[in-house]
Amino acid sequence: MFSETAIRELEETKARYPDRKAALLPALYIAQKEFGWLGAEAYEEISATLGIPKAAVRGVGTFYSMLKHKPMGRNLIRICTNVSCMILGAEKVVDFLRRKFGLEDGSTTSDSRFSLVIMECIGACAIGPAMLVNDDLYGNLTEKTIEEILSQYS
Repeated sequence: MFSETAIRELEETKARYPDRKAALLPALYIAQKEFGWLGAEAYEEISATLGIPKAAVRGVGTFYSMLKHKPMGRNLIRICTNVSCMILGAEKVVDFLRRKFGLEDGSTTSDSRFSLVIMECIGACAIGPAMLVNDDLYGNLTEKTIEEILSQYS
């Protein structure tokens, strides 16, 4: 169940959008913040709160790659592997994360510190290879800069 804080956020979100469907994506982000990921409980709560069928809520929730569909580590690393980043060395970044942390796409480190998601695009073509760690954007990545960046996250 949602906490009082999340319920208040959901009610404020509903009030901002006259069409409840328009409130769905912000509500999914509130649920993800609340539960850490979007599972059956989150979809049911949002469905009941917004009065939108659960299938529609789940359909939107599973469409967006920026939403988590299973439990993840404390820090989510998203690596762009689209054309620009690939040309600039994204494969080396992925290989480094595999060697250094044992991360594969969709996996989590044994200490739950990091999870890795390979993304088609994160909209940072000018600074590729690029990654997001949680909501923080980093570009022009090398093995050295990746180690420095990830050392900041516990």
